[in-house]
Amino acid sequence: MKFLILLGAIAMASAVDFEIQNNLPGAIWVGILGNGGKAPLANGGFVLEAYASRTVSSDDQWAGRFWARTWCDPNTQHCQTGDCGNRLECAGNGGAPPVSLAEITLRGWQGQDFYDISLVDGYNVKASIEPINGNGDCKAVRCATEINDICPDDLKQAGGDHGEYTVACFSSCAKYNTDEYCCRGNWGLPTTCDPNTWAVNSATVFKQACPDAYSYAYDDLTSTFTCVSNHYKVTFG
Repeated sequence: MKFLILLGAIAMASAVDFEIQNNLPGAIWVGILGNGGKAPLANGGFVLEAYASRTVSSDDQWAGRFWARTWCDPNTQHCQTGDCGNRLECAGNGGAPPVSLAEITLRGWQGQDFYDISLVDGYNVKASIEPINGNGDCKAVRCATEINDICPDDLKQAGGDHGEYTVACFSSCAKYNTDEYCCRGNWGLPTTCDPNTWAVNSATVFKQACPDAYSYAYDDLTSTFTCVSNHYKVTFG
């Protein structure tokens, strides 16, 4: 009996809660993907109504990403942004770009949690990730600018009921998939991948709008944050 109680106490101590908040005036479909063979929490997705929140839990060795799917059709289960294969529960599928990502690796190097907001795959909604009662230099990281309003014409994704809105903004890599924009091949080093040389420079647009967010593949120095916490709040909108 004492052994079972000890196991229960360890399990409780190791749990990490992710409180997911929808600040948009309409429903979103949350997407969740585990990294490196980690299981997707809540089987990868659920509906979150306007201004609602839901908490999902993991062990403290989990790593993965969260995103918001928007303009979702309950009949076809297709979402105009962040779609993961025409399904409510993404079940191991990632979100189709362009999409804003909240990413985290729990208890990584030196026991730290590493977390960020990534626009490497583009942007669809405002996003933030905030440690609650954490230990260390625990900063709330936000992309709080509506980038769809300032998206370059070449990178806009049209959508809505009649295609009348800009519903997301591609990154240069997600739009054109070239080695230069995606920092591959001859551009596969931090010293050779320079957004200032890009003909269509999403990275500068994203970085100016959201200074804390990853704007391209090698934007590490100003975009990765650390903490140790058992509670993170992830907010969309």
